[in-house]
Amino acid sequence: MDNATDGFLRLPQIIGDRKSGIPPIIPVSKSTWWAGCKSGRFPKPVHLGPKTVAWSRSSIAELVEKLKG
Repeated sequence: MDNATDGFLRLPQIIGDRKSGIPPIIPVSKSTWWAGCKSGRFPKPVHLGPKTVAWSRSSIAELVEKLKG
């Protein structure tokens, strides 16, 4: 992940997408990601539209640092 902490990431950019060749930042399944968002383990999404959600780059960067231990 680059050092930019502004902007948003969509779910395929976070958990990866094999079809598009996007490597995962957090290698978990989609259902694990959503369960983690619901439980508070992962950041809550930001609603960009009625059917569009994303996560801030800074919240994902913080999560990566937290998971590194």
